[in-house]
Amino acid sequence: MNRHLVPAVSALAVIVTFSAAAAAQEMKPDRAIKYRQGILQAMGWNMGVLGAMVKGEIPYDKDKAVRSATFIGELAQMPFDGFVPGSETGAPTKAKPDIWKERAKFDKLAQAMQAETLKLVAAAKTGDVAQLRTAAGATGKACSNCHDDFRNK
Repeated sequence: MNRHLVPAVSALAVIVTFSAAAAAQEMKPDRAIKYRQGILQAMGWNMGVLGAMVKGEIPYDKDKAVRSATFIGELAQMPFDGFVPGSETGAPTKAKPDIWKERAKFDKLAQAMQAETLKLVAAAKTGDVAQLRTAAGATGKACSNCHDDFRNK
């Protein structure tokens, strides 16, 4: 029985992978907008937790800091799948049309932000609030760099 199960599971994994890729390519603009906004809101929530800790507004808790930083690092990989062609309209969005006109610049800023989130996770794991403060500031700056050019206020 197991020798038949492995090929079946493997085939299912291939089908799911290709189905997900096809779905992403055919995503309707309103769904793409809601998808990316939800992820970016979750990132903002977790940055708020870290910001409050490094500012001393709430007590520092290493476990919560690592959790929030890890969420940010994971989520940072996701929202850019929602910037599909045609999703500059279709639902309320602050995304500027320049994203699709200057895609290489947008992608470069996204990659820079993603790199900073990896440093954020590493800093959170040290338990050193000063390192976390520095990394949170750099991550926030990387987010702002993209917002400055590609998000309407």
